[in-house]
Amino acid sequence: MSEDPYEILGVTRDAPPEEIRKAYRRLARKLHPDLNPGDHAAEERFKQVSAAYDLVGDAGKRARFDRGEIDASGAERPRFYRDFAGAPGAQGHAYATDAGFADFADADEVLAELLGRRGRSRFQGRGPDLHARLRVEFLDSVNGTTKRLTLPDGSTVEVTVPPGIRDGQVLRLRGKGGAGTGGGRPGDLLVEVEVGPHRHFVRKGDDIHLDLPVSLHEAVLGGRIEVPTPAGPVVMTVPKRSNSGTTLRLKGRGVKRADGSRGDAYVTLVIVLPDGPDPELEAFAAGWEAGKAHDPRAGEA
Repeated sequence: MSEDPYEILGVTRDAPPEEIRKAYRRLARKLHPDLNPGDHAAEERFKQVSAAYDLVGDAGKRARFDRGEIDASGAERPRFYRDFAGAPGAQGHAYATDAGFADFADADEVLAELLGRRGRSRFQGRGPDLHARLRVEFLDSVNGTTKRLTLPDGSTVEVTVPPGIRDGQVLRLRGKGGAGTGGGRPGDLLVEVEVGPHRHFVRKGDDIHLDLPVSLHEAVLGGRIEVPTPAGPVVMTVPKRSNSGTTLRLKGRGVKRADGSRGDAYVTLVIVLPDGPDPELEAFAAGWEAGKAHDPRAGEA
């Protein structure tokens, strides 16, 4: 990469790390190959943006680049022996003596050795980190799964998604990034996980919340009913005379934690009447005097 990484990311050289991170994410989302299939220009631009962020997004590399110790590709800049002449503490030329031209051969040998070492280190660089996004269904994020991800160069990689992963969490696949130079080790692949929503379940921390429809019969008389959870259905006891809004806890039926424990599931009951007219129920309600006298809104004013 021959362009200035700050210009590629569209930030100034004194931009704080958070601004650089935001600029990278904005460009990565815009240029990602998955969102621009067949657009080779966008793919190349995405590679440039990733390489630029790998350089100035790393505090150590950024400092070395700003000091001129490495170039925009992350490679070491060679320093010739003349750079050390007149340095503080040096007595005359670091590679010259009073012997005059007779010393030139020795100086050339030293220079050749220096350049040889510099050349060998210059082309043994770690490859750049690559960045990708992976969408995971809600249940897969809770229970864990394995996904196949297609990289910008067309290759694929298996991504193991651990149970309990959160939206926005980043997985690091070591050695799956860009190739190194001169035999250097490859970079890493950083995969940001995007968790999709679920039509019934809502995650709060390590707990799962859901609204569960129950019949009037079940709410009044109670009973044992089947309740869905991310790990599969379980049987729960509904107490007699349960109201809509009553929340019951299923211990250990939430999200699995790293230590092997699990959060809980919280089930909120919602009473649902039968669809369509029900003459028997209507006749009962019409003749239910205690029901007529009960005011559920008393004390709300």
